[in-house]
Amino acid sequence: MLKYESIREIADAAAEKGLRIGELVLHDQAEAMEQPEEELLGRMRENFAVMRQAVESGQNRDLRSMSGLTGGEAYLMKQYAARSEGGLCGSFLAGAVVRALAVAGTNAAMGRIVAAPTAGSCGILPGCLVSLYEDRGVDERTILLSMFTAGAFGMVIAAKAGISGAQGGCQAECGSAAGMAAAALTEVMGGTPGQCADACAIAVACQLGLVCDPVAGLVEIPCIKRNVSGLMIAFSSADLALAGVAPKIPADECIDAMREVGGAMPVSLKETAGGGLAATPTGQKLREQVFGE
Repeated sequence: MLKYESIREIADAAAEKGLRIGELVLHDQAEAMEQPEEELLGRMRENFAVMRQAVESGQNRDLRSMSGLTGGEAYLMKQYAARSEGGLCGSFLAGAVVRALAVAGTNAAMGRIVAAPTAGSCGILPGCLVSLYEDRGVDERTILLSMFTAGAFGMVIAAKAGISGAQGGCQAECGSAAGMAAAALTEVMGGTPGQCADACAIAVACQLGLVCDPVAGLVEIPCIKRNVSGLMIAFSSADLALAGVAPKIPADECIDAMREVGGAMPVSLKETAGGGLAATPTGQKLREQVFGE
């Protein structure tokens, strides 16, 4: 049985058995939980359905957060993408951005989402996978298996470094989500277990040091837009790994570095709204707008 103590352990075990990581993890979890694999796949299918629903509901032009600070971002991006033929990103990536914004917006509006791995980073994995499913026609089972891959990598990151913004800054939330999504994307596109690990390493490395500075202490500004940047990093990291571009620093060492960097961050930059964008004059005005003097 897997210990989920390192990315290398998981990737090497999958390669040795000639399996995709998702297949290996599904087998392992079914054995550990003493439940049929199809039952576990069914649960993951329910999670994916929630993701798709959040994508749908989050595109409502009238959607607003409880604070009133955010809402409608996904609708605006969708309209822009439609009139500009996908804008600078192209139609596929623009659609993925819309989905990431939609899920993050649903979260801010107190809707139902899947924490992947956290509510603050909930738009990254769905934005990636729902786009492959709906726009590229990837079959559902392949998507579901890749979610097991993402979950396994997330378990390692949580154990080695942490996934809480209060513990490690936004690198622990959006950084972790980008690493998980990059691995899942790589697997869906036919990458090897080793390439999945490489994609995760690149994504994590690209978000090291990202602070958690929510304006007014709410998971809205800049959190919603950081879901978009995390999604773009996930896609680019997967493409780099699939192209054979090596990360040079292994995934496990990148995660160790994330833990070290998170520990070095001051408390003001770890979800306390005491620094960064939250402490700017405009950030303070927005806080007063929500909570008063």
